[in-house]
Amino acid sequence: MELTKIKNIIFDLGGVIINIDYNKSIEELQKLCKDDCQVQYSQKEQSHLFDLFETGDSTPEDFRNDLRKTYQMRDVTDQQIDDAWNAMLLDIPQERIDLLKELSKKYRIFLLSNTNAIHLEAFNKIVQRSFSIPSLDSLFEEAYYSHLVGKRKPDAVIFEMILNQHNLSKDETLFIDDSIQHIKSAKEVGIHTLHLQPPLTINEFFADEAV
Repeated sequence: MELTKIKNIIFDLGGVIINIDYNKSIEELQKLCKDDCQVQYSQKEQSHLFDLFETGDSTPEDFRNDLRKTYQMRDVTDQQIDDAWNAMLLDIPQERIDLLKELSKKYRIFLLSNTNAIHLEAFNKIVQRSFSIPSLDSLFEEAYYSHLVGKRKPDAVIFEMILNQHNLSKDETLFIDDSIQHIKSAKEVGIHTLHLQPPLTINEFFADEAV
């Protein structure tokens, strides 16, 4: 990957900017079940109730009630569900915030995240607390959250929407994500891609490219 022709970068959030551990949320949600249950949620696929929440087709209240009904979480409070659901959100290293600030001086940078209302509030609190930044949005020209735009990766339409709204050339645009299904979709659209896989981080990648 050479960045000489790249003018625009679209970043994924989880696993790229913020460290994520999906298993932590699964474990915590399963602890809330009155009976043994298997919560169907992972990086690659998930049950329909999670899909609805990520596309904004269900509210936080709907989501919590769907969890209670689907997984027999009787007498579980909203706060217990939110805490369990947010358990996957770990930290954002300072060096990644610093990198984004530097990159914004040279590139047009955007955020594209499959997320939801509960997580959005939680990770904005993380950046406010850790970096005194009002929100993640402030680091980007524009942030696209699936539950707010009603579209999500890997649907090609979300990539086309960003390209069209900002008049971005596909040949000059790089998309960075840790999920292969999202990378494949972006490639089919014609965008340059970087499948970010551990132990590689965005800081290491851009250091190698001498940005």
